Amino acid sequence: MRIAILGKPFTSDTAPFIQLLFDELMHRSSELFVVEYFKQYLSNTINLPTGVQSFSRSDKLTGIDVVLSIGGDGTLLDTVTYVGAQEIPVLGINTGRLGFLATIPHDSISTALDALFKGRYTLDSRALIRVDSELDIFGGVNFGLNEFSVLKRDSSSMIVVHTYIDGEYLNSYWADGLVVATPTGSTGYSLSCGGPLVLPQTNNFIISPVCPHNLNVRPMIVSDKSIISFEVEGRSTSFLASLDSRSVAVDMNVQLAVRRESFAAHLVKLHHVNFLSTLRNKLNWGLDKRNTFAK
Repeated sequence: MRIAILGKPFTSDTAPFIQLLFDELMHRSSELFVVEYFKQYLSNTINLPTGVQSFSRSDKLTGIDVVLSIGGDGTLLDTVTYVGAQEIPVLGINTGRLGFLATIPHDSISTALDALFKGRYTLDSRALIRVDSELDIFGGVNFGLNEFSVLKRDSSSMIVVHTYIDGEYLNSYWADGLVVATPTGSTGYSLSCGGPLVLPQTNNFIISPVCPHNLNVRPMIVSDKSIISFEVEGRSTSFLASLDSRSVAVDMNVQLAVRRESFAAHLVKLHHVNFLSTLRNKLNWGLDKRNTFAK
């Protein structure tokens, strides 16, 4: 099996588990490709096996069977940008904190690899959000898994986000910003803004204002077949456009729009893991000592 690996630095307590990961992959005669910056870090942290090759963002992951993301949810979001339209399956190994998307605990690596190599998994297809603008503000990587946000940048005053759906005026949001999330992103920034939880296979976008100055403004769910466009006003000369973990300052005159990307992200889902159990375990969904039926 040809496997690409991306990751972020981890603690010394986690190092033995990462060593186990590479040892088991080599024992299974895997051909390994590690992203350049992470390979350099691993060379100084564990006994990296010989024969491990490297790749960069500009390289296409041709012939790769699966991509391993070692880190937290932010690492997995970044991994998706490397895979892009190639739609290679991604398995997240959690060495971070929450691990809502990267669902495999680092102490379950052996079990996860056994399931992966024996084919005991399914692929969870997740919709991506795409940003279109007159400027290439995200360096050609203009899609994300979680959300796109328009936010105030360098002033305590609010911004006004004039929002349109398929060219029809929706609302002018007086707020600190506006979030448009995918179903996957409904458990992220959108959730902290009061947005609803949405099941991953729901074909929707969630529009959630950030700290709105109107009591009657609430999050809204729209079809992901829609094109949502924005015009931004404010006292500053620029605002912040954020796509998952990537943020750039954008001039107020620039118009932006989002829509569903033509390709998807495919997350490896082991048979004992599902969205509802992750909600309960990671976000304490429905946690109540009075609930005797909690699993």
